[in-house]
Amino acid sequence: MVIMTDMTLNQLSDGWYNSRMNNPTQYDVVLEPQPGGGYAVYVPDLPGCVSEGRTRAEALTMIADAINGYLAVRKERGWKLPKVEHRQVTLA
Repeated sequence: MVIMTDMTLNQLSDGWYNSRMNNPTQYDVVLEPQPGGGYAVYVPDLPGCVSEGRTRAEALTMIADAINGYLAVRKERGWKLPKVEHRQVTLA
């Protein structure tokens, strides 16, 4: 089972605010319960940004930290964020 949620990251630090509009940055994350317990979690809009935790709360805390690191490295290196396209697929 995959659970989608959105995270508002303004609770972590002022650095999470969008500098153009002063709005909090939000990302959808996917939590996947693991057979041995715990959760894997990733950010579809940030390829390669993944983490895990023993509980949902821990997984969300860990992915927030991973997002922070991901964005910091990209900014430090002058890399733009990847453009990710979301589509729905209908199966017949």
